[in-house]
Amino acid sequence: MRNFIQPGDSITIEAPAALESGEGLLVGQLFGVAATKVASGATVALSTAGVFDLPKEATTDTFSLGDPVEWDAVNKRVIALDSGHKIGVATGAAVATAGTVSVRLTA
Repeated sequence: MRNFIQPGDSITIEAPAALESGEGLLVGQLFGVAATKVASGATVALSTAGVFDLPKEATTDTFSLGDPVEWDAVNKRVIALDSGHKIGVATGAAVATAGTVSVRLTA
C-alpha cells in the first residue's frame, strides 16, 4: 500500500505540556501514554494501544472487569465513564483504596 503511514500503536506528537514517562495525555479525542519524560514542546511518542496501570482516585472509585473509563485531564487520572471520551476498559477489578487501575486502551 502506497498510502500506509504507520501501524498506529504509537503516535509521535509535540507535547503540549511537560510529561513523565507513563503519564496519560488526552489531546482532543486522542489518548495515549507517554513513552518518555519530556518538556513541554518536545517530541514524545504516545502509546495508543495496550494495557497500562493508570492512576485513579484512591478513596472512592471502584472498577470491575470491562468497565468503561475516561481520563480526567485536570487531575490526571482515570474515572468512570460519564460524559467524556472513553479511553478504554478496566482489565480487572480495582477497589476503592487502590491507587491504580489496569486499562486496555481503545481507539
